[in-house]
Amino acid sequence: MIGRIRGILLEKQAPHLLLDVQGVGYEIQASLTTFFELPDIDQPATLHTHFVVREDAQLLYGFSSLSERQLFRELIKVNGVGPKMALAILSGMNAAEFVNCVKSKDIATLVRLPGVGKKTAERLVVEMHDRVEKWALASDSTGAVSSEQGSSAVQEAESALISLGYKEPEAAKMIAAVSVDNKEGSSAELIRAALKNKAAK
Repeated sequence: MIGRIRGILLEKQAPHLLLDVQGVGYEIQASLTTFFELPDIDQPATLHTHFVVREDAQLLYGFSSLSERQLFRELIKVNGVGPKMALAILSGMNAAEFVNCVKSKDIATLVRLPGVGKKTAERLVVEMHDRVEKWALASDSTGAVSSEQGSSAVQEAESALISLGYKEPEAAKMIAAVSVDNKEGSSAELIRAALKNKAAK
């Protein structure tokens, strides 16, 4: 089991990133929450990881905090929730926000996440309720948000939303709906604003 990894960040295109560890490039998938915390390209980064071995692939998932990884591991235990959906949930809200949704039985907010229907949201609330009560969420995020600017940030934000499960026209519409001030920010800021707008509707 690979539980933690540290290296130089070579590439980041949500949900994928490439980390160089002493000459070996590790392909890692991460949520947008973690992407918001990543440093710039060619800077050192440390991630807590979860390693999945399947018949057709070996996959490594990375997280900026132990609490996010803990939530990911609990999510994939829920019937019908795989790693892809778990990453989508963690991309739409952070661990603390998800815990609040579960505790308050806020199904309406959960169904706004890509790929999460009403039945899945209800199952999450039921199966996760007792588990989240036992947690003490940590706040040990590291790193800094990247500062890409201009149209490239818009394109990266749209690609990230598509990777989460949104259709291309919907992703473009979500980014277009972001205020002018937010459009001058990084791709991470664009994604965060787009998801907040979506959740508010």
